[in-house]
Amino acid sequence: MSIHDSAPIPAQAGIGLRSHHFREILDAPPPVAWMETHPENYFGAGGAPLHILERIRSRYPLSFHGVGLSLGSTDPIDRAHLCKLNVLIDRFEPAFVSEHLSWSSVGGHFLNELLPLPYSEESLDHVCARIDQVQTILKRPLLIENITRYLTWRDSTIPEGTFMAEAARRTGCGILLDLNNAYVNAVNFHLDPIEFLEMIPAEAVQEIHLAGFDRFGRMLIDTHGQPVYPEVWGLYQWAIHHFGPRPTLIEWDTNLPPLSVLVEQATQADAILGGCHASAL
Repeated sequence: MSIHDSAPIPAQAGIGLRSHHFREILDAPPPVAWMETHPENYFGAGGAPLHILERIRSRYPLSFHGVGLSLGSTDPIDRAHLCKLNVLIDRFEPAFVSEHLSWSSVGGHFLNELLPLPYSEESLDHVCARIDQVQTILKRPLLIENITRYLTWRDSTIPEGTFMAEAARRTGCGILLDLNNAYVNAVNFHLDPIEFLEMIPAEAVQEIHLAGFDRFGRMLIDTHGQPVYPEVWGLYQWAIHHFGPRPTLIEWDTNLPPLSVLVEQATQADAILGGCHASAL
């Protein structure tokens, strides 16, 4: 079996791969089940990042989590982007490839933001056609992730959970369920996060993200720069018992802590997953 043969991701906890931790991971591989990375960081034709990713891939299953596809934009799908992504998929054979259910570009100009779609029938038709196009080019299912949002479109007529569930039903894509994002949106818009989760079909959920947020007055901001909050751990415990055990990522992008902190958070997620496994016996 070659180091690039597909390695499935178990229903255990993994961590986000960041260059800040490269050396430590290579010197002393941490006891986590898998790792996830942003493929855009490896779009170059060569160099140290690709070599390092080769070495890490030889030890861990990988998941690719895209940030640059602008899936909900009205701009044409970026074929050059998908070509580079396909090259990486062929080389590293990630178990999952995911993207955010958002848009980031207009008129060929990209914003460094993941912006929300209006949840409407027109928008649903549009994004489903885009998902179909991407999946055809990649020759594999895509996972779509719920994002945090700080505004609501007047044109939204469909609940977010129903919108995602229908997109999965129409296209056969999977769902990457970000529980921190669900909690942040629920607090900021005075919603019940359980109602959102109950709209999501269990069979579509392939991966779960956990992360931290920051408080600015009464508003929560999805910074991915703090440990997972107790409220999100509670939501995770509910979700695991509702959906069943799923591969779970500790996502930390800013204010990066020592690697040991990420491993500790992954261990906490594994304890909840293990409890769900045990209760099913």
